[in-house]
Amino acid sequence: MTDLSFPLHRKRTVAPRAMMLGLLGAAAFLTACAEPDAILQGQRENIRSVLQNQPEPNDGPAAFVANQTRAISLPAARVNADWPQTTGHTATRTSNAALGGSLSLQWAAKIGEGDSRKHRITAVPVVADGRIFTLDAQSVVTATATSGAPLWQIDLRPARDQAGDATGGGLVVSGDTVYISIGFGVLAAVDSSNGAVRWTQQLDASGSGTPTVSGDLVYVTAGDNTGWAVNRSDGTVEWQIGASTDTSNILGAPAPALTDDLAIFAFGSGEVQAVFRRGGLNRWDASILGKRNGRALSNISDVTAAPVVSGDRVFIGNQSGRIAALDVSSGARIWTARDGAIGPVWPVGDSVFALSDLNELLRLDAADGSKIWSVELPNFVKRKPKKQSRVVPHHGPIVAGGRVIVASGDGLLRSYDPTNGALVASVEIPGGATTAPVVAGQTLYVVSSSGQLLAYR
Repeated sequence: MTDLSFPLHRKRTVAPRAMMLGLLGAAAFLTACAEPDAILQGQRENIRSVLQNQPEPNDGPAAFVANQTRAISLPAARVNADWPQTTGHTATRTSNAALGGSLSLQWAAKIGEGDSRKHRITAVPVVADGRIFTLDAQSVVTATATSGAPLWQIDLRPARDQAGDATGGGLVVSGDTVYISIGFGVLAAVDSSNGAVRWTQQLDASGSGTPTVSGDLVYVTAGDNTGWAVNRSDGTVEWQIGASTDTSNILGAPAPALTDDLAIFAFGSGEVQAVFRRGGLNRWDASILGKRNGRALSNISDVTAAPVVSGDRVFIGNQSGRIAALDVSSGARIWTARDGAIGPVWPVGDSVFALSDLNELLRLDAADGSKIWSVELPNFVKRKPKKQSRVVPHHGPIVAGGRVIVASGDGLLRSYDPTNGALVASVEIPGGATTAPVVAGQTLYVVSSSGQLLAYR
């Protein structure tokens, strides 16, 4: 019987073992002759942290400790007759519109189709010459008198398209013309007095962005990656610019902001481009990137806070956790706050007010982006132990009557003290808000999710 207590063929392992010992000795000899390793100076970092959420230049103001009460120097309340277009530039923004302190609903007027599972009203109402212009979820434009009486209505949906094939859009009014972009890829100009169509321009992409008008040009972003400048008299294309394509977009492209010589566009990729208004020649490029950890929506890089110019700065943000201040002449980053914005911010005095990606109303210091105070707004409609239902939408903010005003989808119009964020008043919005509020003639207008224009005074 074979003895299994010793390995078989033991003699065959002697030569390889001796060879291995020889190699190890040679390696030890060579190591002893080599120069010692240089020990690099500096802090040791975890290799897992490399390239993960690294801070941007000038990123992150001082950590927020607690809400502060800080005085604010608001401009005197001004009675403005009109609210004609977006608030991206000082020339089209009433920083503190006159508005009474105790608001109540004066009238409601139907403007067309409201929000549904697949369609949304994205156009903020505009006001000029005693008329309020609105766009419903199905590309119907309505003019309503300041008394609530209907004036005219027109369906801009192209004849070849079916109702419900597209949604979204925006509108502005300038002079005697209303300029409207719609999700069907059309930019149109209609007579503000009767709704007669003057011209239309095909945008070759979704026209869900809000236009901006100045001089003899209409500026609009189409398809989240193309900027257009169109002649306002006949709709001919003057120039175009492009950006990187992005497949994950939020409905409603940011409205371009204007300065005396620049048009500032923002795109779904997070890119920001400033071009000369005459000719579209590039002046500078920037980007609003970065995301909030732990939130799936942070992977969508859309600029949701359209550029807003104030003095020598342009404020802009995304819904992924960033608000930034850029130098308007060069695009250089001045500061970045680690809070996102779901709509255009409102700069006034020494502060910037915003609705954050976490459904908070924020007051930031305009100088460095540090947080002065934050107020939690209603978030989920219902909270369940293992599931949270849809999020409450909030729209704004604007400053009017010396208060910060937010219109919300939970059915309330809320007013806050700008010095400390205290809630000072609230009034019901039947059906809940689906647009930001606007103020003209000491009256606040907002559109409800059910497709009604509501007037408060």
